[in-house]
Amino acid sequence: MIHPLARRTAAASALTLALALAVGGCARPGDGDDARAAGTERSASPRPAASGTGPYPTPSDPVEVSAPPASPAGTPKGGVPRAADVRRTDPDAVGAGALKVLWTFDTAVDDGPSAAGLRATDAGWLTTGYADQLRSRRADSVGGAQWREWKGHRAYTTVGLTAADDAARPADSGDEAWRQWIVTTTPRGRDNWRGEATTIAAYVRLTRSGPGKAWQVAGVQLQ
Repeated sequence: MIHPLARRTAAASALTLALALAVGGCARPGDGDDARAAGTERSASPRPAASGTGPYPTPSDPVEVSAPPASPAGTPKGGVPRAADVRRTDPDAVGAGALKVLWTFDTAVDDGPSAAGLRATDAGWLTTGYADQLRSRRADSVGGAQWREWKGHRAYTTVGLTAADDAARPADSGDEAWRQWIVTTTPRGRDNWRGEATTIAAYVRLTRSGPGKAWQVAGVQLQ
């Protein structure tokens, strides 16, 4: 990844920034370890601000962002969407569901932020190639100082999505579709603590074997 060029709020921390893609990274110097642990990795080509204005990647653009899993993951507080429960022929439903899985973390059940990527790869949201790409990565499953702070609050994240497509988005074809969302991730502690929210734009590439078949996420690029 997924999964994962994030924009910080004024008080957002290094890991908060990194988690803002579970799948790129506008990380500051020194943020790299947390960004990699969260599966964030900057796309090779520049992307627009989180404004809903293109340009979108062309079908030939490489998708390099990923959220590598590192260890088995449990079920986070509140659960996550199941691929079997969405209309798989709807690219909007599939893309939104996958993003929620990729950005949902729970320090009470996850060894580190990369656990979210494992949930997505095991649940059928991703293409075989993208899932294999994520599984092939070997990231440290233990996050940095911010993750440890979250763990002290037994924190989990809630995820909000806002569709941000526009005329610059490529038209859907029989086997490929692009979608853009604004993703807002907020850490919340079981002790009523609440961390700073992080917002990013996620460009999701979806593919299927042909018309009428199920869509899957083939990659995510972040801005």
